[in-house]
Amino acid sequence: MNAVAVLGHARSFASRGLGVPVLLITMLGMMVLPLPPAALDLLFSFNISLSLVIILAVIYVARPLEFGVFPTVLLLVTLLRLALNVASTRVVLLNGHTGTSAAGKVIEAFGEFVVGGNYTVGLVVFSILVIINFVVVTKGAGRISEVSARFTLDAMPGKQMAIDADLNAGLINQDEARTRREEVRQEADFYGSMDGASKFVRGDATAGILILFINIIGGIVIGTLQHSLPFGEAVRTYTLLTIGDGLVAQIPSLLMSSSVAIIVTRMSGSQDMGDQVIKQLFGQPRTLAVSAGVLALLGFIPGMPNVAFLTLAATCGGAAFLIVKREAASATAPAAEEEPKEEAPLTELSWDDVRPVDPIGLEVGYRLIPLVDRKQGGELMARIKAVRKKLSQDLGFLVQPVHIRDNLNLPPNTYRINLMGVPVAQHEIHPDKELAINPGRVFGEVQGAATKEPAFGLDALWIEPAAREHAQTVGYSVVDPSTVIATHLSQILQSQAHELLGYEETQQLLDRLGQTAPKLVEDLVPKTLPLGVVVRVMQELLAERVPVRNVRKIVETLAENAIRTQDPAALVAAVRIGLGRSIVQGIVDAGEELPVFTLDAALERILHDSMQGAGEGPGLEPGLAERVQKAMSEAAERQEVAGEPAVLLVAPALRPWLARLARHSVPRLHVLAYNEVPDSKKLRLVAAVGQQQETGQRRAIAGA
Repeated sequence: MNAVAVLGHARSFASRGLGVPVLLITMLGMMVLPLPPAALDLLFSFNISLSLVIILAVIYVARPLEFGVFPTVLLLVTLLRLALNVASTRVVLLNGHTGTSAAGKVIEAFGEFVVGGNYTVGLVVFSILVIINFVVVTKGAGRISEVSARFTLDAMPGKQMAIDADLNAGLINQDEARTRREEVRQEADFYGSMDGASKFVRGDATAGILILFINIIGGIVIGTLQHSLPFGEAVRTYTLLTIGDGLVAQIPSLLMSSSVAIIVTRMSGSQDMGDQVIKQLFGQPRTLAVSAGVLALLGFIPGMPNVAFLTLAATCGGAAFLIVKREAASATAPAAEEEPKEEAPLTELSWDDVRPVDPIGLEVGYRLIPLVDRKQGGELMARIKAVRKKLSQDLGFLVQPVHIRDNLNLPPNTYRINLMGVPVAQHEIHPDKELAINPGRVFGEVQGAATKEPAFGLDALWIEPAAREHAQTVGYSVVDPSTVIATHLSQILQSQAHELLGYEETQQLLDRLGQTAPKLVEDLVPKTLPLGVVVRVMQELLAERVPVRNVRKIVETLAENAIRTQDPAALVAAVRIGLGRSIVQGIVDAGEELPVFTLDAALERILHDSMQGAGEGPGLEPGLAERVQKAMSEAAERQEVAGEPAVLLVAPALRPWLARLARHSVPRLHVLAYNEVPDSKKLRLVAAVGQQQETGQRRAIAGA
């Protein structure tokens, strides 16, 4: 049977869930039942081979998380090695008086051939291996595992917030966010498991030392007292057997300790270990040149191994020369010369020379051009495309392309966002640094230049890229400059979505609906409503943060109510009632209660009275309107601190005016009418707005 067939049978056996239980029962049997020397030879050879396979797997794996089962493998291999120690100890103590071959050929070979049959040399070699394994490799790997586990767990909140920020900015979708959250969780689990698994290796090294002394002392006692061996022969025989047994166990133990050290010192990113070592260690010609000079100097000292030092000096110098030559060749590669263009004849001006206004524009200073240029590694174009895709899915219509151009009139590090040719936002960033955003629960200090995050006004720091891991560890959410611009652009477009929807976009929505419901669209536009009224209704919905994805429901509601009125405000109120379920769903999930606060009865009566004979809103005294606005802002802040959405539930007649009042001053506040909430939705009354101002309101209305 070939190796492929054996592996196939082993995989089929393990797939039935029997692999690990059978392995554990086998190791238990090795500890209890005596094994013949031939079985020991086979198991010791298997143990050494398995250790070699594991360390090579650790070296060639691209990312530590791709070998996530390593802590469990480490535990099983450690148990196998300890079971072999118990089995070999039993054979050595029972049959050691018959000679050095009593425990099998493998132990005899390590005792006779490797250390030359000299138990003193064997003890020295074994001691050196133990010192290397226990003092150097195991101790260092254990410390790195502890630090990596602590830093990984501390950095989890920052990484989760970075994923949420990328999701909100449209840089990733829900599936990608779910995958990245799973990777963060797996990384924390892996390094936490490695922190505990490193203790297995340390305990294994300690057990090897104790087993050595127990076997030597027990063997000498058994050999001299039970088998009447001369003391010198008993010392030689049992010491050689014990040393052979110890070396057979310590070499796989050293390989496993090295595997732990390698995997915990690897970076979490995907990389080839060999390529990275060569590139980072031997990629600097200056390092190789200085090393060549030092080696040449040592090579000319009398009494030194001159040939060896001079050969190494020539090798390092030649490598440095080749690297410098290769870099110079790549830097001076001749660029393709552009053919001189013939001067175009002068032509008469036309309408083509009048450049239309871009719906969405982004202007950048000259130092931000590399963020846009893909040839220089710029990612801003891809980020903006992802923002457009997410906004188009969320809002329900195709967001226009973003026209990007450089503007030498701007400061070098500044970008500007334009809507319909008018600047709406401008901010300064540092393309060579990263932005560490304080989400409100930072527990450490990071060196950087203080600033404000442009999209939401959060406190932030511009930090060096090398400080990214430390900033995430202490609670900061760190993003690159391209993400800063993309997030700011996403926030601006979302808040100004009503300006992006015009006649052309609305007609496109109606045309797409007409493919599935042609009669519905035909009866509405232009028979019942002009296209301009439909545009006004959809723009008002977007201004109130209501997506227009459900075009069919919007058109059906307009068709039902257009026979009674063509007033856009009345039609918007009717459409909002029809979309009530999706509006509430956008605030809270389906199974959750909707926390709301209402107006105080006296304040609501005052507003209702002021609506009589008023135009678009209540005729309130300015001081009262300011106090109403302040009361809504304070209620929204209390809800935000409690981690709940801020929802004001009012009478249908008051909703449009209060929504306009809160649109710019309290943008996080949702203003709903009573008839917009589905009957099946459970409400939870939080508070009533305006109770403390009742006396002042009455005085104000009386004075008016």
